[in-house]
Parts: sequence; C-alpha cells; structure tokens
Amino acid sequence: MPYLETAVEIAREAGALLANYFERRVAFELKGDFDLVTEADRASESLVVERLRSHFPSHAIVAEEGGGHESSSEYRWFVDPLDGTTNFAHSFPMFNVTLGLERSGEVIAGVVYDPIRQEMFTAERGSGAYLNNRRIRVSGVKRLGDALASTGFPSRKRHHNVNIHFYYQLAMVSHGVRRTGSAAIDLAYVSCGRLDFFWEFGLKPWDMAAGTLLVQEAGGRVSDMRGAPHGVIGSDHLLADNGHLHDEVLQIFGEIFRGQFRTAMPAIV
Repeated sequence: MPYLETAVEIAREAGALLANYFERRVAFELKGDFDLVTEADRASESLVVERLRSHFPSHAIVAEEGGGHESSSEYRWFVDPLDGTTNFAHSFPMFNVTLGLERSGEVIAGVVYDPIRQEMFTAERGSGAYLNNRRIRVSGVKRLGDALASTGFPSRKRHHNVNIHFYYQLAMVSHGVRRTGSAAIDLAYVSCGRLDFFWEFGLKPWDMAAGTLLVQEAGGRVSDMRGAPHGVIGSDHLLADNGHLHDEVLQIFGEIFRGQFRTAMPAIV
C-alpha cells in the first residue's frame, strides 16, 4: 500500500487549509488554562482523519484534538493537524501538519509539512529521509561546542518544568539553544542538519512519531534522555541528534539529573 504517498497528499491538502486560515488570522480559544486551540486545528484534523479513514478504513487514528478512530488494526496513525498552535495563533510563521504511521509498535512512515516554506519532510523505514524529494542527512558536527540545539517547554506550568536547568547548562556549552515552538519542525531540522540535536520533556506521540523516524532515516540517533531506547508510546523525554553528539549530551544530562551543574545560574543583581 502507498502509505507515504497518501500521507504526503493529505499533509499537503491540510497544509493548504492551514495557510488559508493563517492569512485570515483566526481567533483562538483556551484548551484548559493555558493550551491554545483554533478553528484551524479542528478543521485540519477533520480533513486529515476523513482522508485517512477513506484510504485506510481499518487503521486506528490517534489525533491531538480527539477526533481519531479506534481500531484493532496493527496499523495506527499519529496525527498532529497543527503542530505549533501557539505560533499560529500569534501569526508567528512556524507551524506544520505531521502524520506518522506505526505498525505493530514501530513507526514505518512519516511526514512533516511546513506550508509556509512549502517544505515536505518524508521518511519510510529503511528507505532514507527526504526534503522535497531530495535525500537529507544529519549534520557532521562532532563537538558539542560547535553544535546548535533546540528544545521546548510546555504551555502550562512552565515554572514547574525542570527543563530550565537543561536549557541553561546546554546553552553554556554549545553554540546556542533555540526554541521554535514546534517539536516536529525541530526533529525535521535535526534530520536535515539545520540543528545538531533536540531534546524535550513530555511530548505526545503525535508530536514525535514522524520526526523521530526522519532523524533515524537521516542517519541520526534517538533515545530517551537517559540513553534508554525511545518509544513513541511510554517515553517521557526524548533526545534526537546527529549521532556524533549523543554520548556527550547524555553525559551532561546525567550530571543534571544528579543535580550536578557545570555552570552556576547567574545571580540577580
């Protein structure tokens, strides 16, 4: 079955819909106390789920806004119809639609589509990773001091999030740490060498299913932040990088988990 080709078609259609909403600057609502949701999220999810059910009626679908489809099939789609909703709601042009397909617990296909830049990242298990049909590879950076990284923070309870410690320590030993507000874009950028590594706590399966496959198929490495195998379901944190930096980053993560800091936080004066 042409799973990837179909996913590309659906992502492109959903991306065009999102771009139209983006130009109109639609209003947003709060989902809980802090998380945003827009009319565009719901419209995109409705389109993606409808198309997937039409092409693959037996497949299960897990979608961020809850419009998925339960099934006993060995195939399961993870859908984020608008990754980067907060960016989108504020007219910050960094968002995407992403679809990942899992078979019997292993992600086998994925797409991340940025409709503003018209960049389609695609990967199939064992077949490499591509950007607009051109083969991509992770960066060749071997020293952490030469690396550019990215991470993210949750919309809610940021003041309780331990990632600020990781952010500061990694920012002090690298070229810098960016925050795009879109985990799927971060992972896609690792896969094509624009970023050298990415980490984050508390991601959902739809945030990372396609992106982790992109990194692996582009020659990179993925684990949890303690070095254990990473699973789309069940892993609380993620490290994805070009492979050269993995052990060095894990060493620093280990220190931080133990409360050991190479650089003291600056005092407020």
